[in-house]
Amino acid sequence: MIVKICAEPFDPWQETQAHQYSASDMEGKFGATCVFIGTMRDFNEGDDIKGMTLEHYPGMTEKQLEKIVAEASRQWPVIDALVVHRVGDILPNEPIVLVAVWTSHRGDAFDANRYIMEALKSRAPFWKKELLKSQAERWLVKNTDGYL
Repeated sequence: MIVKICAEPFDPWQETQAHQYSASDMEGKFGATCVFIGTMRDFNEGDDIKGMTLEHYPGMTEKQLEKIVAEASRQWPVIDALVVHRVGDILPNEPIVLVAVWTSHRGDAFDANRYIMEALKSRAPFWKKELLKSQAERWLVKNTDGYL
């Protein structure tokens, strides 16, 4: 199980493939891989968005994400999981978050993936500031799905 926070753009498909191929202990054990990719939109709350700055609390954020993955692993037979999350300046169409889950069966993969993503959205310490096309900036005061 790996959790990564990165300040640079990432390719979610490359991250998923590299993780799967490097985890030789998974060979022959998984029958399902569920991947969720959240990408920045160019609109939110009725406004056109030019970009976003995503901040986190180093150490605390990773610990919370690891806790969420561990919770999912206790509820479903997760063989492995990967969470990659962007921070810093992000532009529309750039991936923000990747959650990949490997299990024996698809139902468990879907359920565990959704659990991780929903818990991440509601409990992980991230702070978002949007840059509107009007050049105004605003901090989002609640952790909604406004950036996915």
